[in-house]
Amino acid sequence: MSKKGFITTNLHSDRKDNPEHGVLHKPIHPSVAYSYEDARHLAEVFQGKRAGYNYGRQLNPTVTALQNKISAMENGIASVAFATGMAAIASSFLSLLKAGDHIVSSTFLFGNTNSLFNTLERLGIEVTFVDATEARFVENAVQKNTRLVFVETIANPVTQVADLKGIGQLCQINNLIYCVDNTMTSPHLFSPKEVGASLIVNSLTKNIGGHGNALGGMITDTGLYDWSSFDNIFDTYRKEKPELWGITQIKKKGLRDMGASMSPEAAHHLSVGSETLPLRLDRACANAMILAEFCENHPGIAHVYYPGLASHPQHKRAQQLFKNFGAIFSVDLVDEIDCFEFLNRMETVVSSSNLGDNRTLAIPVAHTIYYEMGAERRASMGIADSMVRFSVGIEDIEDLLEDFSKALV
Repeated sequence: MSKKGFITTNLHSDRKDNPEHGVLHKPIHPSVAYSYEDARHLAEVFQGKRAGYNYGRQLNPTVTALQNKISAMENGIASVAFATGMAAIASSFLSLLKAGDHIVSSTFLFGNTNSLFNTLERLGIEVTFVDATEARFVENAVQKNTRLVFVETIANPVTQVADLKGIGQLCQINNLIYCVDNTMTSPHLFSPKEVGASLIVNSLTKNIGGHGNALGGMITDTGLYDWSSFDNIFDTYRKEKPELWGITQIKKKGLRDMGASMSPEAAHHLSVGSETLPLRLDRACANAMILAEFCENHPGIAHVYYPGLASHPQHKRAQQLFKNFGAIFSVDLVDEIDCFEFLNRMETVVSSSNLGDNRTLAIPVAHTIYYEMGAERRASMGIADSMVRFSVGIEDIEDLLEDFSKALV
């Protein structure tokens, strides 16, 4: 059968897997236990000698169907689903790394990821934060004990675009795991595998699910990293094909042992939501571009951060890497405009902390999601007290422009 396009493949993935009764969506399987008439088969499933399900914390048919969807989207060899995107990152890193290891991370990070790295440091895993917009800064931070490099595609909230290709080449030369968080772009706008990513993170809660009705995260192995060269793989998981060692350890030590399992109900919501990802995101990106241009020319806005603008430091890179520029942008308001009053004057735009929703959401960054980080760390990330981040939705652009115009008085 000929290879189908992104949307077609995703729409028909459940049906092609022959679900029960010919349904078009994989059903929700709420059971946590599975029966076997032959007890030997149950033992063989536990030992990995037979395909099957043993316990809902580790495997579920509805979740498996979603994992297969995301693997296809990211052109990966296997994926593991978690209850949230943060659970995916934390469980993966804790299962692959040990005390004495070193991570090089972009300094431009989602606030909770930054907090997680602080926790990893308390456990003896060293973390060096660098400006990932240039690969040379990553290269200068690499040490003998460096095991992994972590970056986001478009940083939240200041929208810096990492030197994804250059860092990928660096990781290949130094045999480092290259972990790319694709949440802000999604598989529709960008394929991290094309720049050499070993592991891809997606917070499914955001653009892929898109409706703000389910939490979920996913780790996808692209098959590019040579796990036979990675010393931290347990002997127990070296029995399978070497390309599966990493994802197997994440599944066993990260998902099974830590227990941050995705519910089948969430998997169903996220799977159905993913079917319209390209349609929703293309519309949201178009709205974001218009709003960013409007804000750039408004006297009430001191600065606009959006990769689609020619004034953005990494605009040309974003053009080369991404199909579109994403649906988030941030602004610094002029001193005369109070960020809280500005948001309170909006009627269509919702004050909320989520991203990638069908609705346009906004939040005062320094006072909320990055407050715990402290003023010094916020300053190093370019986050001003007057910054407001927007996650642009699919509303009629005329209504959004009217909202911005009324609020910027």
